[in-house]
Amino acid sequence: MPVSAATLKKRTEFLAAARGAKAATPGLVLQARKRPEAEAGPYRTGFTATRKIGGAVARNRAKRRLRAVAAELMPECGRMGYDYVLIGRADTANRKYDALREDLKRALNRVHRTPETESRKK
Repeated sequence: MPVSAATLKKRTEFLAAARGAKAATPGLVLQARKRPEAEAGPYRTGFTATRKIGGAVARNRAKRRLRAVAAELMPECGRMGYDYVLIGRADTANRKYDALREDLKRALNRVHRTPETESRKK
């Protein structure tokens, strides 16, 4: 049985991830940040969906789909010591599951390819 991944819960954790690398795809936006060595450990994930997506039902459906895709891909593609935030888009709830999977794979490749020195700083 796979071990459940740690999740981001605090606003400061989400804000820190927003200062890291970012990759946008049609189905989602991925923000990733490598944590300092003192905080290193397994990867952590957070999920969010804004009201632009729709009402509570649409936002919850989008987050459920993001959680399912992340649970499938993150154990093999996620890196130790990273925080990831998956942000739902308007197309997330209706996009085909395979397309959403490919979106996450592509986004992970992009953020891991980006050197930390090039990541956004605010």
